[in-house]
Amino acid sequence: MKTSNPVLSRLGRAAERERTAGYNPAGPYGPAAGQPGYGQPYPSAPGYPASPPAVQPMTIDDVVVKTVTLLGITGVSAVAAWNLIPDSLLGPSLIGAAVVGLVIGLVVSFSRMANPALVVAYAVIEGAFVGLVSKFYQEIAGFQGIVLQAVVATFGVFFLMAFLYRAKVIRATPKFQRGMIAVMAGLFAVILINFVLSLFGFSTGLRDNGALGIGFSLICIVVASLSFILSFNEVEEGVRMGLPQRYSWTAAFGILVSLIWLYLEILRLLSFLQGDD
Repeated sequence: MKTSNPVLSRLGRAAERERTAGYNPAGPYGPAAGQPGYGQPYPSAPGYPASPPAVQPMTIDDVVVKTVTLLGITGVSAVAAWNLIPDSLLGPSLIGAAVVGLVIGLVVSFSRMANPALVVAYAVIEGAFVGLVSKFYQEIAGFQGIVLQAVVATFGVFFLMAFLYRAKVIRATPKFQRGMIAVMAGLFAVILINFVLSLFGFSTGLRDNGALGIGFSLICIVVASLSFILSFNEVEEGVRMGLPQRYSWTAAFGILVSLIWLYLEILRLLSFLQGDD
């Protein structure tokens, strides 16, 4: 089965190189002559037990377990950073975590191989970043209760998008996928440029409390919410394609990235709204 999703196409090619024999009957690859399929018992000589399959295909349950695991790691890291890093080191720690997390995230995103260790490292670093950002807003900036509000709103949006995807209200059509990838790349470039300019004292107003800042935050929240549709589609197609089980870490990574992005944007928007009170 073909897919228009470039991430899945890349993973599919990587998975193909990993296959030692056969295919997943639900996937797009036909079996080699005389070879067993993915997950099927291997032939054995009489009197000897059948060999286990070379590679187990990933399932939706695998992705759910990995996602929950990564969320747990992120949460523990966030709490640890909040409580262990002193306020005097908050700024340097934030910048360091942001840069390291960005580098690891890009490596995972563009890598052709699933790397569970890198994905877990990303969860640890981004957890520290999220914890420090949350501490800044609630403890230093004084927006009481903002963290809990942002967490509730983030998971509320996540489950809403899961329902809309399941009900086929929003479909991950090829056109939708291409448009989302283009918009996300554009937003990423704008945010990165804005961040670099801010380091040199230039303000574009995109991340300030004003009409422009609020509007940009709303756009980011909408795009981050819709990115879950891409993630859900990647999981479904990955299972259908018969990707190896360890690629469930890559799928869970995509969901985690969207959750963190959405949380940070909601946190920023709530600070704007509370600041107007």
